[in-house]
Amino acid sequence: MPILPPQPDHFPADLFGRDREAVAGGSIVPTTGPAAWLAFATRSRREKELIRCLRAAGIPHCCPLVTRQQRSPAGRVRRSQLPLFPGYVFACVDHDQRLAALKSNTISQTIPVADPLTLLTDLAAIDQLVNAGRPMTPEARIEPGERVCIRSGLLRGHEGTVIRRRGEDRLVLAVRFLNQGVSVELGDFDVEKLL
Repeated sequence: MPILPPQPDHFPADLFGRDREAVAGGSIVPTTGPAAWLAFATRSRREKELIRCLRAAGIPHCCPLVTRQQRSPAGRVRRSQLPLFPGYVFACVDHDQRLAALKSNTISQTIPVADPLTLLTDLAAIDQLVNAGRPMTPEARIEPGERVCIRSGLLRGHEGTVIRRRGEDRLVLAVRFLNQGVSVELGDFDVEKLL
């Protein structure tokens, strides 16, 4: 099987730089009817195929991808891009675009997003973490702990929950819609407790 080149994990390229009100309301999509953000639950390992179909159709979407490294038995390092949240792709679609996406035969279920602004805020924060190149760990559930805000550095202003895992402090950023999140090692970030 040929190795595909890395692909963008969201479309359009300025998805998180646009006016969030316009993005959430679906006005960035030229439609004949109202557009809404949905979570597409994909069939097993079909996220990238769905991303390619959505991009080809010009449909705004997001599926955070992270680079993973593995060594082959011969010792070669292999890098691959894997979905941070396996099985989910978020897209802003109208009725016709939703039907076109379903025809890709990659979707097992569609889940409506009740609060698109919160979803986009969470995905934008995770996009910044991915672009920062820090090692991340997917978190199946958000663990209880202190809510904090990062006060300095590249991730200044982001809020999350601090957890302790294997002797290291980590910050969890959540995608509240999925009740899942990602964690990043705090390192030298300066954080303050939120009340």
